[in-house]
Amino acid sequence: MNLGVEFIGFCAWSFMDLISGHSGFSKRYGFVYVNRDEHDLKDLARRKKKSFFWYKDVISNNGKDL
Repeated sequence: MNLGVEFIGFCAWSFMDLISGHSGFSKRYGFVYVNRDEHDLKDLARRKKKSFFWYKDVISNNGKDL
């Protein structure tokens, strides 16, 4: 954007952690951590990650401070 490239928007990969067909739960993509792994559902608790709050700020200031 600083170099004059038009930027239309950003699409998040996933809101919550999702299972990858290739790497299972070893990679976590979402804004919200889900307490589970491939073989154990554990308690399925959800916790907001740092990226959740970053994206919340991006939305609230319309991308002004990236």
